[in-house]
Order: sequence, then C-alpha cells, then structure tokens
Amino acid sequence: MTSSSGYQRQFGADDARAIRDAVKRDLGPEAFRPRPRRALWFLPMSALVVVGLAAILTLDLPWWGNLLTALLVGHTLGCQALLAHEVLHGALGLSRRTQNLLGWVGFGPLLVPPEFWRRWHNVAHHAHTNLGDQDPDSFGTEHRYRKHPKLANFTRLAPGSGTWYSYFFLFYSFVFHAQLVLWMQTRRRQEFRGFDRARAIRQSLACAAAWLLLAVVSGPLAPFTVLIPLMVANALGQGYILTNHMLRPQLDNNHPVDNSMSVRQWRWLDPLHFHFSHHVEHHLFPKLGSDQAPRVRTWLQREMPDRYVCPSHWRALVMLYRTPRVYRDAHTLIDPLRRERTVDVMALQSELR
Repeated sequence: MTSSSGYQRQFGADDARAIRDAVKRDLGPEAFRPRPRRALWFLPMSALVVVGLAAILTLDLPWWGNLLTALLVGHTLGCQALLAHEVLHGALGLSRRTQNLLGWVGFGPLLVPPEFWRRWHNVAHHAHTNLGDQDPDSFGTEHRYRKHPKLANFTRLAPGSGTWYSYFFLFYSFVFHAQLVLWMQTRRRQEFRGFDRARAIRQSLACAAAWLLLAVVSGPLAPFTVLIPLMVANALGQGYILTNHMLRPQLDNNHPVDNSMSVRQWRWLDPLHFHFSHHVEHHLFPKLGSDQAPRVRTWLQREMPDRYVCPSHWRALVMLYRTPRVYRDAHTLIDPLRRERTVDVMALQSELR
C-alpha cells in the first residue's frame, strides 16, 4: 500500500527518501534550521560538573552526600555527551573548530576525540546501521563467530547472555567499545582511510591520564570523583544506544524506520537527555536539532503506526536482557554459545509495538 506522499506502508520498503521528503514538507523548513544557541547548555552543565567534583573534594560531605553528588556529576557528563553527539552531526551549525571544542567537552571525558567520533559514528555507523557485520556498533552475524569461534566468548559480556556480569555491561561498555574501535577497527575499516589513528590514540590516552590524575588527587574519594561518574555516564549513553538498534532486524537498504527503534522516556527527563530517545528520528535526519525530533515522532506515529516501533525505555531494556545479541539471519537473533536459543525479531517487533 502506498500513501499519497509516495512512501510505502509495508515493512522493508525502500522508501526512506520518500519519508524524509514527506516529513520535510509537513514540518516546513524552519524545523530543519541550525540552532546554535542550544550550545549554551554546555555552560551550566560544565559548571555543574566542576562544582560537583569540587564539592566532593573539599566539603567533607557524608558518604551519601558524595554518592548523590557523584551520581549528578555522572548524569551531567552523560548529558554533555548526548549534546556533543548532536553538535558533531552539525545540527547546531557552528564552525568546525567550535564543534570540535564542544566535542571535547562532551566526549573527552569518555576518552573519545571528536574527529574519531565523526569517523566512527557519523560515517561508519550511520552508513552501515545494522548491515550484517559492517556496523561497528553491532555484535554482528553468526558467520563472524563461525569463522572466529573464540569471539563467541565475548558475547558473555553482553546483555542477553544470561551471565551475572552482563548486568554490569552498561556501566563500562561505551568507553570499552570506543577503545576497541580505536585500537582495532581503525586499522582495517575503509571509513578510517586517511584518518590519523596515532594522533587519536594519543589524545585518548591523554584523556585517560587526566582521569588518572584526578583519581590520584582524590585519594580515597576517587570512587566518587572518577568511578561512579564514569559508570553513570556510560550507562546513560548505552542505555539508549543498545536499545536503539539491537532489537531490530538487519536490512540491506539501511532504512531507519525498519532497522532502528525509538523509546519512550519520561516527559520531564527527555529534554534533559536532549531527546536521544528519538533515535529513528535522528537516523532519518542526523542534522536535525533534537528539540524538533518530537515533531518527527508525532508524524511517524500518525502516518506509520504499523512500522514505527517505540516502546517504553524500561520495556526495551528488559527485552534487551531477554534476547541474544548475534544475528543468525536478518530476522533471527541467536546465542553463538547456545545455538538452540533463538528469537524472531519480527515477532518481537509486534510485542514491542
């Protein structure tokens, strides 16, 4: 069935361009203009991080005061990264130099240099979202694990493996995965051809050294100034990133409506997270300001209710931990260590919707 705007209503249709054109017509050009003033959000967020760390180090707070402050600092670091993600897509406009500066503010604490993030996320991930073994942010296909059987043990770390330590995955995996991409995938992926890998590694190590210095200065307070903030920042980002893609089918046409998923976040929290829950919307329009993403969601819910998948964030996290992470085929998830354990993602799509 074809709509009057030219896009197809059935799953798997190669109609992403028609959908984008229809949304642009309905929302109008104002929705897609850069909004550089949104960069001012970095000022209160950075101030909160600095004041929070200073409070832990100087005010002799009780342990619960330090814990609450550390949680706030970690959440703010995660929010800065979410806004930096938007900046480095060019959604706020700004010069390349200003984008990089704000990219350091947002991603530096997570050991990710801005130029590395552009190549990894903007180029490699967006161009190959959920495409076989090509997406750098996917656990890939069964073919990979048959070819390299020892890699299957790595999936024990992941949500859905059933191991007790998989429940800690969210709290470290952004930094961990970033380092795997930086040290290993930058050697062989064509998207990193011409990329100054050695420089990016030095920059990442310098960020790690800054955290190490803070830990040394903090002494016994290091769990509150370093460990807990980093864990919270990792969990904030990964709680979205993993649910955005790893419960959806793999497609050859890289269609955001069919291979990605948005989630519903609490209304008061969503703006603080810069509407990162609107991930189908982001993949349709990577340079769209996140403040306009709810308008795209409204359009998708109205026009494509049978294709657009958007469960609650909590439900998506629960399903992430109930399902394996490797693709046997485009529509089937499998556990490479227990091959009898499979999940049909198309049936899962109906349940999540």
